[in-house]
Amino acid sequence: MNISKFLRATVATSALFIGLAQTASAEIATYTGTTADGPTLDLTPWEFENADAVSFAQYVFTVDTSGDYTFQVTAEYDSVVLLFENSFDPADTSVNFLNGNDDDVSPTTSSLWGELEAGTTYIFVVTGYDNTEAGEYSLTIGGPSLISAVPEPSTWLMLGIGLAAVGYTARRKAQQH
Repeated sequence: MNISKFLRATVATSALFIGLAQTASAEIATYTGTTADGPTLDLTPWEFENADAVSFAQYVFTVDTSGDYTFQVTAEYDSVVLLFENSFDPADTSVNFLNGNDDDVSPTTSSLWGELEAGTTYIFVVTGYDNTEAGEYSLTIGGPSLISAVPEPSTWLMLGIGLAAVGYTARRKAQQH
């Protein structure tokens, strides 16, 4: 096998595993990200001032076992966290709202906990206190069982591209013999 064929096979296999890796589960899961330049939501119904277009990030997930789960965010800005059940509408954050929190130990930490039901879809939102608060954060979710990310359409697209690349490589190899 020459190096070119090996490299193509390695790239195709890597593309497949990248698509699969995005659906990992764990009892304690930590995610990092940024809210900078993200979509925006309106916090003014919750009496936040200058908060009609606050950048946010969201995590859609389910849990395998009903029970108490904790959420902790550490950010480089004044963070706010919100938890929704089934769906989330950035234009109306009161719909499906379960729980929320502003400052915990300091303005840059926010946490909440609550009892979650197995099989229910939840949306955890990380955002800032007002329109000027955005940046990098770390989110840790813990509980009695696995936390499963609900794949977004981009995850399925990556998986499809990976599978197509593997199929294409196998077909080319078969045609060359």
